[in-house]
Amino acid sequence: MERRAFVLQAALAATAMPAMLHRASAAVPFRISLAQWSFHKALFAKQMDHLDFARIAHRDYGIEAIEYVNIFFKDRATDAAYLAEMNTRAKGEGVYQHLIMVDGEGALGDPDAVKRMQAVENHRRWLDAAKTLGCATIRVNAQSTGTPEEQQKLAADGLRALTEIAAPMQLNVVVENHGGLSSHGDWLVGVMKLVNHPRCGTLPDFGNFYDYDRYQAVTEMMPYAKAVSAKSHDFDAAGNETHTDYTRMMQIVLRAQFHSWVGIEYEGETTPEPEGVRLTLALLKRLQVQLRTA
Repeated sequence: MERRAFVLQAALAATAMPAMLHRASAAVPFRISLAQWSFHKALFAKQMDHLDFARIAHRDYGIEAIEYVNIFFKDRATDAAYLAEMNTRAKGEGVYQHLIMVDGEGALGDPDAVKRMQAVENHRRWLDAAKTLGCATIRVNAQSTGTPEEQQKLAADGLRALTEIAAPMQLNVVVENHGGLSSHGDWLVGVMKLVNHPRCGTLPDFGNFYDYDRYQAVTEMMPYAKAVSAKSHDFDAAGNETHTDYTRMMQIVLRAQFHSWVGIEYEGETTPEPEGVRLTLALLKRLQVQLRTA
């Protein structure tokens, strides 16, 4: 009986370990990951190789989790050898491959049912790639046309179909506020309610709001959040982001009991990408301390 109890306890501990690794420890209120889009200029210009991203994240910034963008390895989604190399490099750096941001695979809310289901199928290979890479999540878009109400129903239909493929793979499907109606917090929450699946959620981005209050939107989206994107553009002399009150935003994030990965996504024009990432990282680290003791 003692041996059986020991084996059971060991099995439970092993099952819990991956989840523990992906949450903040008691020492910090949230963890910091790095989105590949932060280096989109260097990647498009071939000044950085996709396969080097894990090494750069870890060695240059001390970051232990990364978020890929599919367009930087779009023709390699089903390339087993290439994905294996990504795994080898990430493992060698001790870096967790958290999610894949997926664009350009069709509108999941297309009014044409055939095109909508084709978009779902187009995303399937990225679910397979995410599973191979040990990711938890793929980020998709909720593109559609029609009235806001029509678009909600259409986007929810495509998202539900995709999520039902992802769920048996133990993967999440999340939607970012990425322009259009998706940048309206209330509309996106309506989509989540229609999908009504525990594996479908949101990825609140601190930016990407154009005619909707960003703090209200993130507050609305956080109950469904499975990842958070700390978008940054410009900084003042004190190291604060000038478009978003990061302290206020991270308080919203933490009030929602979110203690997992907050991804740096630098998108500025005036500061070089490496420095923009460092400034965002420094700001988030400062808030880890400030909000831990608040």
